[in-house]
Amino acid sequence: MTDKTKSTNKMWGGRFEMSPAELMVRINASIGFDKALAPQDIRGSKAHAAMLAEAGIISKSDAREIARGLDQVGAEIAAGTFTFSDALEDIHMNIENRLAELIGPAAGRLHTARSRNDQVALDFRMFVRDALDAFDDGLAELQKALAEQALAHAAVVMPGFTHLQPAQPVTFGHHMLAYVEMFGRDRARFADARRRMNECPLGAAALAGTSFPIDRHMTAEALGFDRPTANSLDSVADRDFALETLAAATISAAHLSRLSEEIVIWMTPQFGFVRLPDKWTTGSSIMPQKRNPDAAELCRAKVGRIAGAFQGLTMVMKGLPLAYSKDMQEDKEQTFDALANYHVALAAMAGMIADLEPVPERLAAAAGSGFATATDLADWLVRTLKMPFREAHHATGAIVKMAEKRGVGLEDLSLADMQKVEKRITNDVFTVLSVASSVKSRTSYGGTAPQNVQKMAKSWLKRLEKGRKAV
Repeated sequence: MTDKTKSTNKMWGGRFEMSPAELMVRINASIGFDKALAPQDIRGSKAHAAMLAEAGIISKSDAREIARGLDQVGAEIAAGTFTFSDALEDIHMNIENRLAELIGPAAGRLHTARSRNDQVALDFRMFVRDALDAFDDGLAELQKALAEQALAHAAVVMPGFTHLQPAQPVTFGHHMLAYVEMFGRDRARFADARRRMNECPLGAAALAGTSFPIDRHMTAEALGFDRPTANSLDSVADRDFALETLAAATISAAHLSRLSEEIVIWMTPQFGFVRLPDKWTTGSSIMPQKRNPDAAELCRAKVGRIAGAFQGLTMVMKGLPLAYSKDMQEDKEQTFDALANYHVALAAMAGMIADLEPVPERLAAAAGSGFATATDLADWLVRTLKMPFREAHHATGAIVKMAEKRGVGLEDLSLADMQKVEKRITNDVFTVLSVASSVKSRTSYGGTAPQNVQKMAKSWLKRLEKGRKAV
């Protein structure tokens, strides 16, 4: 066998006589993206080495050398001086190879009682867990910005829409609080996913566990897990923790997209409901008058990438028999991309909401359009004249039709005009036809009355200030 035909792969070269084809190296290598797992890989390896020493499987001096060497590798990666090699396939072997260069034979003891299968399952799980913690912080910041807007504009009236048609008046603060609730549920979903995934797969080895007397509870505790995973096959074979996180991120990204869409609409000259400062908008290369809400538009688009990653990983996993298959190398790149894009969209939205300026006069003018107090009129007929609601609905519809034909608002009709439809109507009806009186009357729990909005905004800000989970 010549030097050219000998396998140079340090991981499995003893079984093979020839090196892999160049294209095989390219398709097999994951270092281009899984180097993002370096911090998690080093943390996991240090915990594993400490456990091996405690169990008497390796010497304490070797464990100390391994920890020292791993710290140096981590420093090199952080400084950007580490050389990554495609020939070593992945982040795990790149780190182990450099560790051997730094500390010699002791590095070879690190992989005792573990496999790359449980190693990558651990690293990936910790990476996703770290992302979930960052998401919770980001969502809390966004909720705080929304709640502060709600408190500041609790009495600013605006149109509430159904079918994007004026429906009933609400307040700007109430509208902001709707998203506080949505993002609160997103936080709950992420928190639930974190609780479920917080089990440590390290020690499952390739798929069957190990004959070495390891202490899996020790490594689980050292790495912040609640417990070790209970089945070695499941430990290395499943990625439902990533799927669940992507599913929750997709739902949350849809909420971000809906809020983004409203900002885009509200910033049009036709609406003019809000303003954004220069730092969240862009201009045009040809039209000097333009102020484009590009940050909101980009946030709106991110849900496509995130939902696509969820679907993509589902397709990777759906047909795999137990335990590990190389298909699962495709789990990380799309997940990394999706989680990074969700995080940047979350931060951008928190910044936009904090800097958003509502335009009260435009909001108020729109709130009174489209006969938005028609429901208040119908309710008055039921409450004052004791009419069945269906009859009140019919009578109100006739009065709206009359106002529409004349091109006036309901409050601009005369008492005599309304009495042509229902003779028992009195002057008292005009007390419910203004936008201000409409929103003020909606005092039911969860309603848009300014006093409700102020109370709920303060409650949310208090919870967020205390750092309590929105679950």
